[in-house]
Amino acid sequence: MIYGIAAFISFAIVFASVPPLRILALRLGFVDRPTQRKIHNKPIPLMGGAAIFIGCVIAMFVCIGFTPLTWTILSGGTVLVIVGLLDDASKAKGKEFPVWPRVILYLGAASIPTLFHIHIAGIANPITGLFISFPDWLSWLTTMIWVFALINMINFIDGVDGLASGVCTLSALTLLIVALIKGQPSTAILAIIVAGACFGFLVHNFYPARIFMGDAGATFLGFTLAVIAVDGTFKKATFITLLVPLLALGLPIFDTIYVMMRRLISGKGLHRADKLHTHHLLMKWGLSQVQTVSFLYLIAALFALLSIILLLAIS
Repeated sequence: MIYGIAAFISFAIVFASVPPLRILALRLGFVDRPTQRKIHNKPIPLMGGAAIFIGCVIAMFVCIGFTPLTWTILSGGTVLVIVGLLDDASKAKGKEFPVWPRVILYLGAASIPTLFHIHIAGIANPITGLFISFPDWLSWLTTMIWVFALINMINFIDGVDGLASGVCTLSALTLLIVALIKGQPSTAILAIIVAGACFGFLVHNFYPARIFMGDAGATFLGFTLAVIAVDGTFKKATFITLLVPLLALGLPIFDTIYVMMRRLISGKGLHRADKLHTHHLLMKWGLSQVQTVSFLYLIAALFALLSIILLLAIS
């Protein structure tokens, strides 16, 4: 029953808080303005990330309480939401937030899970069952790389109405099932909270979107999903179970690899925004926004199904 309560709390808070935040954003001019690269043709409010953060944090402390896991999400999430809102504010004024300060702060947030002993401790040999512990530096490094990567990957796919919020809903539900199978209730509750928050936002964000989550929401969700994966699967994984969270988050991972390869081939900067993402390609082929998002939902669901099948096969 706690899972239903947790999902309802996060869903209700996000669903109810979006309309007043949308009005506030419009009054302040806190909007994502149309450009040649973007596909919307009118200013869209950008404060959705604040609603997602508030809904997740309140539901988290009500349903889980004060634990290393919840303090990790609160600490890292606060840093990312503040940076994201500053970045979104710059975009609203037609400016670009400096890249390197943002990267440094993302790395700082990515290191926070290790401070609360949430880290990739090592890997088990699937044949002998012998667990190989990582030295501290490698444990910290692998955890930071994973979290930093997911922060950016979710941000990268947030380019079409409803895409990031829908994909994060599917990924969170997949990590929920993984946590339940592995008997990790706190991780499972956090996963269902994220799913509820994302779905509550998706109601307002699906085409035609009335609000965007912005960098604040996308980076927070990337961070939270990365921490859930580390706490639920990566902590002490085998070579095979490493694939479970990678498949659960398969769509943003695949899209990022695809985009980075195309940017390298074309000689563009890896951090430069462009129209090389999978959703841009599908729309260039003639799919509408709804068709594009629906197709990518299907791909994300297939990745999720594969991850669950793999986990059940090796359990």
